[in-house]
Amino acid sequence: MIVVATATVNEMKAAFPDAPAVEQGGAVEYGFQGRDLLLAVTGVGVVNAALAAGRLLSRPDVDGMVNLGIAGSYNPEEYPLLSTCYAWQETWPEYGLLDEEGSVDPKGIGFAQGTAGKQIVWNRIKLNPVNDAAGMGLTLRDGWLRAAGVTVSGVTGTPERAGWLKLSCNADMENMEGFALAYPCMQAGLPFLELRTLSNLVGSREAEDWDLKGALKALKDAAADLFSG
Repeated sequence: MIVVATATVNEMKAAFPDAPAVEQGGAVEYGFQGRDLLLAVTGVGVVNAALAAGRLLSRPDVDGMVNLGIAGSYNPEEYPLLSTCYAWQETWPEYGLLDEEGSVDPKGIGFAQGTAGKQIVWNRIKLNPVNDAAGMGLTLRDGWLRAAGVTVSGVTGTPERAGWLKLSCNADMENMEGFALAYPCMQAGLPFLELRTLSNLVGSREAEDWDLKGALKALKDAAADLFSG
């Protein structure tokens, strides 16, 4: 069974409008396009996501995980709003030693977070989206963009912070759960895929730089395409 995890109830409803209701912290089994899915709403942020991953991956019937949701774009010219993106890496930029300018050295305290497969994990995980999607019987569609994800605890609210993250993390899209779901899946040796639609320009709070409704509609189309075989 494939776990499909979203951060919020709204994202789950958008992706699977005909599915039974799933509350935060809950999970329901759902048949979709001939596949057995376990739909789970984790709650927002790395702590909620990690707690949910621990619960979900303890089940013996889980064969892999798909993280669906919306995300911000660091560069709308290359990653336009409403695009569908899959992550090839995830960085958690807040782990390590924080200096007076707000930069973080992931090796500054001298402790790696652990290992995932053959990777020593400091603040970054390299993912295998094509292979992992194939391992779950899923296909990445033409036109979907390959993106480097950044998982933050606080949404980036200024262009200056967005610029620093883009450069320091080689960032394409910003989210709040990807790293915390990818890491335990990789430790468990299970395939993982993060697929998101882009809703906003990272660093801007201006209404014209956001399209939440459009991104949620695009998420429904992306879920249907992903599981269509």
